[in-house]
Amino acid sequence: MTVGKPVCETLIRAYRRSSPTRRLGVPLTTHDVVLEPFAPSTRFRLAGMAVHLYTASGTVLAFLMVIAAIDGDAIRALWISLVALIVDGTDGMLARRMRVKETIPSFDGARLDDIVDYITYVFAPVILLWTGGYLPGGAVGGTIAALPLLASSYQFCRVDAKTEDHFFLGFPSYWNVVAFYVVVVGLSPTTTGIIFVVCSALVFVPIKYIYPSRTRAFRKANLAFTAGWLATYALMLLDMPDPNRGVLWLSLGYLLYYVASSVYLTLNGNPPGPVAPVETRVSAATTGLGD
Repeated sequence: MTVGKPVCETLIRAYRRSSPTRRLGVPLTTHDVVLEPFAPSTRFRLAGMAVHLYTASGTVLAFLMVIAAIDGDAIRALWISLVALIVDGTDGMLARRMRVKETIPSFDGARLDDIVDYITYVFAPVILLWTGGYLPGGAVGGTIAALPLLASSYQFCRVDAKTEDHFFLGFPSYWNVVAFYVVVVGLSPTTTGIIFVVCSALVFVPIKYIYPSRTRAFRKANLAFTAGWLATYALMLLDMPDPNRGVLWLSLGYLLYYVASSVYLTLNGNPPGPVAPVETRVSAATTGLGD
């Protein structure tokens, strides 16, 4: 591995601050940076705990969503769901930056993330649509409401639900997104029921869906379009009960891009994305967190 001198010096300084060799006064080389295990400081451990708490806050947001649904305030529930989306979209980046796998090795952050995602992406949105009368009533409606809960329970337990090349395998349980469009567009219970059945079935169809923050193919476009979609989400909620049609079509255009790109990459393979900066690759070699 060839590493530029400025990068080497930066890495050496960083590792000296957290390394036992710093106390011994032993000169640290680039070779040592790669081989020496990371020794987290108290500051890193506290930062790791803060990141896990940040992720866990999603359970509180889900609780608030359910309360809003019971109160009959679907718009408030969708605003809370937007906050949950932002938390979920940023906690992984923070976890990797704070190297939580090493700072708190006894705590399984991935399991916490799955628990939070199931509650905020699946359970709370289904409660919102059921209590708001957006699903068919009676035994048929109850059965339809159960489909996402069961299908996503299966998906969240699959070891390959997130592939090694950073895709979601099968419909990625975006029931919060489904709930958003059902409420904003005002879809009928029958239409909503059909969407529930189709998307539940798609959980088992091996299409590789883009993981916006991690899939390397089209990464810059994915991040830009996802940020734009979040903006349209907020703009439409601000305009409720009569959202701007132009903003709505822009929002739906993102969904079309997302599905079309996912199907294209599934059929044609995942082309290599841009090569990570050398600093990232050295960090990956030393921490195992390059993915």
